[in-house]
Amino acid sequence: MAGSSHGHTPAAWTGVIIAFIGFCVAGAFMVMAQPVGFWAGMALTLLGGVVGGIMRAMGLGQPKESRTLPHTAPAATREPAAAEG
Repeated sequence: MAGSSHGHTPAAWTGVIIAFIGFCVAGAFMVMAQPVGFWAGMALTLLGGVVGGIMRAMGLGQPKESRTLPHTAPAATREPAAAEG
């Protein structure tokens, strides 16, 4: 995928960074056997997805591609090749 810019947007970076911080918080509190801190970290992880989605909706994500394909006739309507005879 040379030239692909998948994920290189402010929305993607912000969402991933927030989710990563939440993952680290949840992991630390899980090791310390503190359920409240673990669930707070999980909430941060989910918040990262929500923030990324909101930022994408605001136009800070990857623009949607217009998929224009060249016009070709469906296979069922093509003329058969002339038989040599």
